[in-house]
Amino acid sequence: MATEYNIEYGGRYIDPIVQSVKWSGDIPLPYRTLIVTLSNTINGKMQAVTFELGKEIRFHVNGAEVFRGVIFSTTIDHSGRMSITAYDENVYLTKNSDTRKFTKMTATAIAKQLCQAFDISAGTFAASGYVIPKLILRDMTLWDMLVTAFTETRKQNGKRLYVYSRKGKLYMAERKDIIVRWILENGVNITGASRTQSIEETRTVVKVTGGDKDKPLSATVKNDSAVKLYGTMQHTETADSDSNQSQINQLAAQKLKELSKPNEEATVTALGLIEVVTGSSVYVLEDMTKLIGGFYVTADTHTFENGTHLMDVTISKTDDLPQLDYVEVTED
Repeated sequence: MATEYNIEYGGRYIDPIVQSVKWSGDIPLPYRTLIVTLSNTINGKMQAVTFELGKEIRFHVNGAEVFRGVIFSTTIDHSGRMSITAYDENVYLTKNSDTRKFTKMTATAIAKQLCQAFDISAGTFAASGYVIPKLILRDMTLWDMLVTAFTETRKQNGKRLYVYSRKGKLYMAERKDIIVRWILENGVNITGASRTQSIEETRTVVKVTGGDKDKPLSATVKNDSAVKLYGTMQHTETADSDSNQSQINQLAAQKLKELSKPNEEATVTALGLIEVVTGSSVYVLEDMTKLIGGFYVTADTHTFENGTHLMDVTISKTDDLPQLDYVEVTED
């Protein structure tokens, strides 16, 4: 069954000149990317459509809008073959930087404040819960500020926060435990797969120190079964000086939970499913690589060409959301 897809620009569809579309996302980035390849001429001498930087472009699949973004670059050659690259509105999180101090604020409150300050249209925001005592963030992009706030929150209460864009608005949500709705299976919709397993970044013991020189605090936790399997590999970390013993204990326990598992990553090429994007989850059945079970999608590229829809997805057993640890700085 052919997939119907349409590109909308300037209030009209430009499908007759479109050759292919790539629609992609990646866990470290807050935005999705659209790359449109087209033959932008009707006579070989002049452009059929004039595309302007900063203008909006939309992508529809089977009648539903899946992307709305801003044109950031165009390339055209002498024959009229053209490439357009656009990003959704969340790209502005990476295009603005500032120095800011946040005191006794949740990640949710920080996100709302940044959106208001930089005229970023906002949708709904999940409640992050943890009140961060203090963040002094200097010369950082808004995205790095959010990732820092998300990381501090996850350390304390385990909440996995992320952002996405829908119809030009930024949304913040909490990623729940893996819920599988889509199955990728060899002989059915998988056309290729590969798998990597590693304990390079695994740590079986975590030691966290904090407090001050007059009253130092520390917590050390160990995963005994992981030590038996992989050996002793210790991670050390320094907590915020304002942290109490309970917070240091929570930080150590949460860090061990994240680090004591082997890293597993795989790539799968399959017939396209529009719902399978970065942040979603899939159940995979592939015999040769022994990929069996539920996985998170950490990167995706969907290719639309000649009525076909294929996808390349990177999958992982762990929820590899971006993290950025806060390094405490002194105020001027």
